Amino acid sequence: MTHDEELERALRETLSQQVAGSHRLPVDPAGLALARARRTRRRRTVAGLTLASMVTALAAGGMTQLGGPADRPTTPTVVLGDPRGVATRSVGPVAPDPADRPTDGDVDLVVAGVLVTAAGQRYELGVGPVERAQRLPDHGGWLLTGAVTAAGRTLWVVPSGGEPRALLAGAEEIALSPDSRQVAWRDDGRLFAAGIVAGQLVASVTGPAVDAVPVRVVGDRVLLRTGAEGGHLWWGWTRGALPGVVAPDVLTVYGAGPAGRLAARVRADGLSCLALLDPDLTPAVTRCDATPATDGRGAVSPDGRWLLVNGRVAGSDRAVLVDLAAWGGTAPSPVRNAGPVIGGEVVWTDSQNAAYVDRAGALARLRPDGVLAGKPAVPTPLAGVGDGVRPVVVAGTG
Repeated sequence: MTHDEELERALRETLSQQVAGSHRLPVDPAGLALARARRTRRRRTVAGLTLASMVTALAAGGMTQLGGPADRPTTPTVVLGDPRGVATRSVGPVAPDPADRPTDGDVDLVVAGVLVTAAGQRYELGVGPVERAQRLPDHGGWLLTGAVTAAGRTLWVVPSGGEPRALLAGAEEIALSPDSRQVAWRDDGRLFAAGIVAGQLVASVTGPAVDAVPVRVVGDRVLLRTGAEGGHLWWGWTRGALPGVVAPDVLTVYGAGPAGRLAARVRADGLSCLALLDPDLTPAVTRCDATPATDGRGAVSPDGRWLLVNGRVAGSDRAVLVDLAAWGGTAPSPVRNAGPVIGGEVVWTDSQNAAYVDRAGALARLRPDGVLAGKPAVPTPLAGVGDGVRPVVVAGTG
């Protein structure tokens, strides 16, 4: 059975169960939540009050166990049944106010708890700090990854015109596929993965316990990172599959470059270099004439040609644009000053337009042809940005 067929089958089963009415859960949801709270309080006593209120909300809203055998719990990660059990407030979109739009660009933004679309619509989220955001396919809404807290991360789905609803809570780390159709996460040291269809998690897979976190979903595989400055390895998205061999010198992966090879920051002879990786994560081409920053900020354009990444130009920290298609020869890699230092996620709306938020909280947008012509990005201040407010550019806007 193919992966798509498995997703379709799981979705049909989910819908048929909803039509058939309530059913007995294979585990005690409230018991799982209470057990998780007790374990977390022992590890993180500072989060006691927050976890107690969270458990109350989960028990009131209802939840379903994800992944693993039906006869025993495999993870305390939960799916929340009632969005109002967690979200403090949520309203639908209000009429656009041209004077209040943070930018006239073509990207969605999350600023100070408000989702502002490229068309100027505003959604009051009420879900707490958001670290990453991306659109669902077919104008189905948005996925929001919450910032890490003492209780873990939360993955929210915001349907177009609807209220935010939590898909996952308490995860240690969450990674989404670029098309927003798949998600992988780690909780209590164990890996999990699932499809996302119609705002639901389907065809969930329970993986092994590993000392690594998911950082990228690539087709039917999940890329894992073993530590902040550690190596990377693959986990095949099938039940019972074990992770592969660690590539210890692969430090950061930015995306798929030419011929499907991954563009990455690697350790080579004690230097921080850029490389294109073969499928087994072995560097096929390594160039050390461009020095990528250690913060891991950067992304590859959808066509695999351009890498926008933090680096150094003429001794200064800047965002730099690297032409990955020119790496085959022996000439120095074309590296151009692309704008101010990247302070958040880099989003390519298409192969010729990129956007990011700089360290000052301003929005920087650029085109590779403009950068090649000596015109780096000029940041635009955003309304509502102040101390402690970090705007988030929404991926998949274009």
